[in-house]
Amino acid sequence: MKRIRIFDTTLRDGEQSPGCSMNLSEKIEMARQLEALGVDVIEAGFAIASPMDHKSVKTIAAAVTNCTVASLARCTKGDIDAAWDAVKEAKHPRIHVFLATSDIHMEYKLKMTREQVLQRISEMVAYAKSFCEDIEFSAEDASRSDHAFLAQCYTNAVAAGATTLNVPDTVGYSTPQEMADLITYLKEHVAGIENTDISVHCHDDLGMAVANTLACIKAGATQVECTVNGIGERAGNASLEEIVMAIHTRRDFYDAETGINTRQIYRSSKLLSNITGVPIPPSKAIVGANAFAHESGIHQHGVISNAQTYEIMSSTDVGIPQNTMVLGKHSGKHALREKLISMGYELDDEALEAVFTRFKDLADKKKNITGSDIEALVLHRRNAFIGSCKLLGHVVNTGHGVPNTSYIKLQRGDEVLENVAIGSGPLDASFQAINQMLGLEDVRLESFSLNAVTDGEDAVGEAVVKLEAKDGETYTGTGLSTDIIESSIRAYVNGINKMMEAAN
Repeated sequence: MKRIRIFDTTLRDGEQSPGCSMNLSEKIEMARQLEALGVDVIEAGFAIASPMDHKSVKTIAAAVTNCTVASLARCTKGDIDAAWDAVKEAKHPRIHVFLATSDIHMEYKLKMTREQVLQRISEMVAYAKSFCEDIEFSAEDASRSDHAFLAQCYTNAVAAGATTLNVPDTVGYSTPQEMADLITYLKEHVAGIENTDISVHCHDDLGMAVANTLACIKAGATQVECTVNGIGERAGNASLEEIVMAIHTRRDFYDAETGINTRQIYRSSKLLSNITGVPIPPSKAIVGANAFAHESGIHQHGVISNAQTYEIMSSTDVGIPQNTMVLGKHSGKHALREKLISMGYELDDEALEAVFTRFKDLADKKKNITGSDIEALVLHRRNAFIGSCKLLGHVVNTGHGVPNTSYIKLQRGDEVLENVAIGSGPLDASFQAINQMLGLEDVRLESFSLNAVTDGEDAVGEAVVKLEAKDGETYTGTGLSTDIIESSIRAYVNGINKMMEAAN
């Protein structure tokens, strides 16, 4: 298989992304993690940019032993001097020089002719080569450059000593087919290119950075430039984790491999997110919270039976301990049963059906169902007896200076009952409405309590009531809901049902 070198520019291009700057200790920590991840090249910074950039490149160069450490430099002696001074202590140093080659950049930014650009490339690559054996040359905005002129630029760079030729899609303008065609063209028209690594550096302005990069690999590129989480200028760079896992998962298609320890991918992603404070989008491929999460009942059933039904890679391959069965309104009984078993509850089909019905009701009201929610449903389950009452609906009107009224709708067997009552508060009105419609005016509320059994704004509230019947017997009722009024009414109905069952 073809070996693809991973050139990580998180600490240079990635850090240029707004809000992603790092201090020296954070850069060192990230560099060590990139080394553990197994990247081939760490572009540690742009040494000439500032004294702090120079210091960080120099410190990383001394700290890293297994990776090549590169510093970026424009095609000027001052930049190259600074780059070499920063990386010269590295075990494997690289100087990465660049110069724009597109007509628009040469005319409006460089103010240079084609002849001047060709001469500058030859002179400055040779100057860098006098310090360091490993030289990378990038033709900035290569994808918008004239192909014939671009090929001549790379030919000059190779003749001057470049060992890696980088083909950037600097502004994310190209399509996968165009990038693949460009790599093919350069392989045929650059003298000496067979003795170099062909690298690509794609930006994501049109959302095609990873696709463009992978197309270049198919066309013959041997190095890819990318960042963790795809951070970088404007819309960002090609995402390291997406490229690596695409190659890893589709070896049959790319016939290639990398030296990345894929089990360190998630850790690297989370570390960068923690350092920069930039969250990982939930739907982010490979490392997003939803990447290995399943809520649909159909999907959950398939994954439980065989993970490959809906997962083309294992979560453990990228360092995520396990996939996640998200319990929500789309979930099915299979996922609920698996969750209950993992929590130590094994229910028969009838009991599961009862819990599942209540689970669906809760899922319609609560976005995320936690283990505590599930446990509460299980512990509060009770099979209804014939003639018991079920709460169908309620409307409460309460406030200061106005009557507190409650409308309650119950079902008892095939009969639907409705009543409205006035009370000293919303719960008193609700309880009186229930007593009146059931003819239980002698029932007395002995005690009432309300507690949150889960955390968060949409926590499930557990209401507990103790009712005293006409004969002096007491009955405890419990109710659960994200609505504390509803949980209280459910608790009262539950207590009444126990009382009625005892009477039967």
